[in-house]
Amino acid sequence: MDLLLAFLLFTAVMLAALIKDFTMTIALLVGLIAFMIVGLKRGFGLKELCIMGAKGTKDSLIVIEVMCVIGFITAVWRACGTITIFVYYGIRIITPSLFLIITFLLSCLLSYALGTSFGVAGTVGVIFMTLARSGGVDPVLTAGVLMSGVYFGDRCSPVSSSANMVAGITGTKIFDNVKIMMKTGLLPLLACCMLYAALSFRNPITHVDPELLAAFERDFNLSLWAFVPAIIMLLLPILKVSVLLSMALSITSGILVAWLVQGIPLWEVLKICVTGYEANGDGLTALLNGGGLVSMLEIVVILIISCSYSGIFEGTKMLETLQERLASACTKIGRFSIMVLISVGTTAVFCNQTIASLMCCGLLKKPYLDGGGCLEELAIDMENSVILIACMIPWSIGCSVPLTFFNVDFSAIPYAFYMYLVPICYWFTKKKWYEEKPKDCQ
Repeated sequence: MDLLLAFLLFTAVMLAALIKDFTMTIALLVGLIAFMIVGLKRGFGLKELCIMGAKGTKDSLIVIEVMCVIGFITAVWRACGTITIFVYYGIRIITPSLFLIITFLLSCLLSYALGTSFGVAGTVGVIFMTLARSGGVDPVLTAGVLMSGVYFGDRCSPVSSSANMVAGITGTKIFDNVKIMMKTGLLPLLACCMLYAALSFRNPITHVDPELLAAFERDFNLSLWAFVPAIIMLLLPILKVSVLLSMALSITSGILVAWLVQGIPLWEVLKICVTGYEANGDGLTALLNGGGLVSMLEIVVILIISCSYSGIFEGTKMLETLQERLASACTKIGRFSIMVLISVGTTAVFCNQTIASLMCCGLLKKPYLDGGGCLEELAIDMENSVILIACMIPWSIGCSVPLTFFNVDFSAIPYAFYMYLVPICYWFTKKKWYEEKPKDCQ
């Protein structure tokens, strides 16, 4: 009963945070206190509980480092013109019958390089929605294409905050996860390319507004040097260079481009790394506002608290009874099937990836391990379910925020093929990855 009351309190405060639009950090702290009280009632000392929470947090330190560096890179790429140059040349190569497929591929590329769905949706997405509306392409269809693209990178980029969060709370290696995610996501990606190519031919753009290109040329320095930070970030991980080193080199090159090519004073570039990019004026350049270390602070705090939850849950075994029931259900209908059901339930209640991921990991970690699974399997199952399902629930943050950027309603979701092709394809092919290859699990 005490655990149920703690969960009810946590859920109530989280829903209040969503309704009243205040930080979920407060709700997480309230939940943490509630679960610590449950631990105290069950005979654990306060010092013991703090040590459990600290152990969970310690396991996430490398992920926290990556999160902070992601903040730097999202600001620098805005300042040095990397995002701008990709969008500009993407628009330049558009032909009437290729608009939707170019929109999809460009949003995939940028979301993978930047690791952010909201950042790409609020910049590239807004620009391509403007093109769609002015060129006679169905904006609902275009929004669905963009949703697929921005969540491609959010799911599988080594610099994605959600991918790093999953790695942190499951205790797995981000690069190992990314490799499997790319493999399990290949079939859905190819299917999306074919579907969006067909839709592109059926829904050609009538024209591209030349004023938009003129605005890019007027407001930005479109130097080819702006491609360098992206090339570094995309190429070095393929060559097995560590994520942090690849990001550091990309940031360094971006700072040099912003300083020497874009003409931004060096001290101002360094300030942008911390506080985020803010354009001069309210025109096209204002779409790029954001990023910086400051933008990642709340995410870092959320991750720290979330990982302390997992430490307390594991140390006190307070979820053991529920986990035993879930383990039985996993045996009957399969671990991934249960993961999907838990994902739908937690995202419908908590309305965001972070808390839903935390709950899925907390509830299913023990059933996975006791049932012959492994931490890597748990992480990949989460990436192929809760991370995307959280962005298909109409009232969840992952769905409502991008659609607000695009100024369309939830009717765009059926066109976001990638988001539901991934769990469907994985459900049919998972046996290939794990049940026949237990040695691949670490």
